[in-house]
Amino acid sequence: MAGAVIALIWLGMLIGVSFLATPVKFAVQDLALPVALQVGQATFAVFARIEWLLASALVAAAALHWRTRRFALTLSLLLALAVLAQALWLLPILDARVAAIVAGGTPPSSPHHAYYATIEALKAVLLGLMALIGLRTRRGQSQ
Repeated sequence: MAGAVIALIWLGMLIGVSFLATPVKFAVQDLALPVALQVGQATFAVFARIEWLLASALVAAAALHWRTRRFALTLSLLLALAVLAQALWLLPILDARVAAIVAGGTPPSSPHHAYYATIEALKAVLLGLMALIGLRTRRGQSQ
């Protein structure tokens, strides 16, 4: 049950940050692109730290029941790997692009933003599965 709660909290935060607040700020006409990018950069830097905590908690919760819930442990490890890839690979590249734009440059096109968005969508799906597994397991135990 703890894993389901963690997954649902994380999923709610992910939806709020990545799929709601981020696109909305780019729809505001009076918000200059460099400012919007800097706000996004700060938001995702803080959110990445929070995701490290959530991923650790989710892996720990799944590991407590690894003998009966190997699939849940596998999903939690995939989520941790996704957070790792974003933090160590994609965020530094995207931060460099933001710095170039803020400095007045125009960096060449890059697929890294699409990679980041794809990983965000994958995390949302995995978190939904984790929540379902946790809730179904809990329901089965209470019957």
